[in-house]
Amino acid sequence: MSAKPILSVEGLGKRFEVGGGLLRRPAQVHAVVDASFEVAERACLGLVGESGCGKSTLARCLLRLVEPDEGRIVFEGEDVRSLDGPALRRLRRRMQMVFQDPYASLNPRRTVRQTLAEPLVVHGLATGEAVDARVEAALAEVGLPPDSAPRFPHEFSGGQRQRIGIARALVLEPRFIVADEPVSALDVSVQAQVLKLLEALRERHGLSMLFVSHDLGVVRHVCDRVAVMYLGRVVEEAPVPDIFDRPLHPYTRMLRAASPVPDARARFSLPRVEGEIPSAMDPPGGCAFHPRCPSALARCAKERPALADLRGGHRVACFLHSPEAAP
Repeated sequence: MSAKPILSVEGLGKRFEVGGGLLRRPAQVHAVVDASFEVAERACLGLVGESGCGKSTLARCLLRLVEPDEGRIVFEGEDVRSLDGPALRRLRRRMQMVFQDPYASLNPRRTVRQTLAEPLVVHGLATGEAVDARVEAALAEVGLPPDSAPRFPHEFSGGQRQRIGIARALVLEPRFIVADEPVSALDVSVQAQVLKLLEALRERHGLSMLFVSHDLGVVRHVCDRVAVMYLGRVVEEAPVPDIFDRPLHPYTRMLRAASPVPDARARFSLPRVEGEIPSAMDPPGGCAFHPRCPSALARCAKERPALADLRGGHRVACFLHSPEAAP
């Protein structure tokens, strides 16, 4: 990547134990496996994939809302996993999250003012009248009137609640935002408004962002680069034009084929890929996608391809496009 990275992730991994009992060992779910990527300053990286592929777990690991099992997370030169106590609190002022569900992410017993004021008080950024001024300014930035402050979440629509969630993230003036499916729970008519708001705020404040979504159409209009996850692994990463016009990994091509083309005159034909995503408790050997891949080679069932760097900042984990396969 040409621009200086604000966030670097190397070999990130997270496992969960499920099931088990007196005479049975618990199974392990490999939610995130050896994930490595960077987010440049003032850039937006999209993280896409099917439900259950590990996108949200990876996003929460970055802020240590979920503790990763291995790997390195470096934010503005600081090793995130090594921080604790006051140092971790200072970090979280600079890294904030917008959650997927605007109905569940707000405390129904707290007014909007209490919700937005709490982080200011916790981080010692404002007291007294200064808190009210910061709350009013945050509400104005997301397009909500000052009289929203004394009201409760149930008095707002879904789109308005998500705006409150965005205001809560912005009130600390962070440098980096993790947006975890921020519009998936909203009506289509409201999604465009929230996306435009996020774009405007990112431009106004010079924010960097990780945008998690399963919708390639949304990612196309919001992000600069896209990382594609399958069964816990990043299988392709590239600038947005490459992902949409020149996808290389068969899984990315499947996602692209399933994404509607806005221009009906534009014909973009890709082979369909059948089958269901395997269980993360019992992933296939070799390349995890090979049971569904129409172009699988014999080695795909035995060997796992590494995420190789190709031209123009394009990375892909596929033997069909590995450097040794190039003519």
